[in-house]
Amino acid sequence: MKYARLTKEQFEELHQEFINFLASQTITASEWEELKKNKPEVAELELDVFSDLIWEGVLNQAKYLEHISPQSIHLFALNEDQMHLIGIKVKSDVDLSTTEGFNWLRENLMDDRVEFVQAHKAYSEERNLDKFTLIQQGANITKGELYNYMYKLIN
Repeated sequence: MKYARLTKEQFEELHQEFINFLASQTITASEWEELKKNKPEVAELELDVFSDLIWEGVLNQAKYLEHISPQSIHLFALNEDQMHLIGIKVKSDVDLSTTEGFNWLRENLMDDRVEFVQAHKAYSEERNLDKFTLIQQGANITKGELYNYMYKLIN
């Protein structure tokens, strides 16, 4: 398995897609029930393959990631050949992961306690795995509004 198995809730959301996936493997509903009962390791493998297919599609579509922690924000643009990072670090008791802290940042962007950094990083040979690792570390896929706002502000 390349990524991570989808959660029970994610499988429930993707129920029809999973049925279509099984059909593409020429596995009927009764055969699936029999697999789960008599060959659970094969059923597990099918779940893993389906999970990887879904993750691959999601990661191919992802254009921006953001990770917000109490003292910093990391905004990633997932460009074709490399990632671009905008990092924001706050040297204050403010907690950026709260609404109040985020509002403080908006009102104090030019304060000496707010530090901006930018960096570029080339992908490894496993581009989607690089993206997935950031998600596993707490980043969320976004539409890039915050990234684009900050990019215009500091460039």
